[in-house]
Amino acid sequence: MNKNFSLYIVLVFLLFSISSCSSIEIFKEKTEFAPYKKYSTFAILNKEYGQKGFNDPYLDAVVADGLEFLLVEKGLVYDPKQPEIILRYTSNEDPRQKEIVNNRMPMWGFRVWDPWMYDPRFMNQPPISTKNYELLQLIVDFVDPKNDKMLMRLTAVSEVNSQKEKRRKVKKSVEQVVKTYIEHINIK
Repeated sequence: MNKNFSLYIVLVFLLFSISSCSSIEIFKEKTEFAPYKKYSTFAILNKEYGQKGFNDPYLDAVVADGLEFLLVEKGLVYDPKQPEIILRYTSNEDPRQKEIVNNRMPMWGFRVWDPWMYDPRFMNQPPISTKNYELLQLIVDFVDPKNDKMLMRLTAVSEVNSQKEKRRKVKKSVEQVVKTYIEHINIK
């Protein structure tokens, strides 16, 4: 019984930790042609021409270095002279607001003594408030220079509330983009 209970606690903790993490969604767009081969060399256009994809130089370096490191780790070679595929990235950092409805009714089961009374935790708060956040998009284009066509565009979308979270989400977005690219190339 004790072993089952501890297993139950571990599972609840894992479910809670997984559900508390906000996700990064990947969208595959503008696929002009199917990959006809596995590419072995690549170049990052932003890095070669000094173009900025982010306003923050740190985030720009994280994306450029992250793409290069992860693709080299997957077996590709960085070749700015004659790349078989060219990567170009940009970002869209859009400040937004969302409405949050504060439920003034009691939580059933916790306040049994008077279920029709307003919850005292929300007495001084308006019923609807707003929360500021930033919609962060990392857009990476994969271009085949031989055909002069776009292999695909991958967009990683997430919500961020702080600069620290933004840096963490950009790193995870780069990882998700490379993972999706490798999966796309391996599909035959």
